[in-house]
Amino acid sequence: MQATNPSVALTEGIRITVTSRYLPEQSNPVGRRYVWAYTVAIANEGVVSARLVSRHWIITDANAKVDEVKGPGVVGETPHLEPGDRFQYTSGCILQTPRGTMHGTYQMRRDDGSLLDATIAPFSLQMPVELN
Repeated sequence: MQATNPSVALTEGIRITVTSRYLPEQSNPVGRRYVWAYTVAIANEGVVSARLVSRHWIITDANAKVDEVKGPGVVGETPHLEPGDRFQYTSGCILQTPRGTMHGTYQMRRDDGSLLDATIAPFSLQMPVELN
């Protein structure tokens, strides 16, 4: 299944790029279960090292139902990114509607102790038209 156009946000040297793709083999539209995988790439384009310490996702379905997910790290990790480093991971999202959106922030702690909320730009979760 083809991935969506990426969402990209740059916050004080931290670039976050996200693509999503619908997973028909894990979805069950009759049962109102729609599943997507999303891949996040986090690049430190700044001059100060930083560690991803927590995440805050806002997930909205087609019925305007909003879920928030907060927690430490991502996929069990708290990656430390030196200038020029990149970290990538893939996770998933399940909705009860054939479309929705996600966006949020990653809290980053720089080596000097300062905190930064790096923006995750909105991206769509969309069941392909040919499957509707």
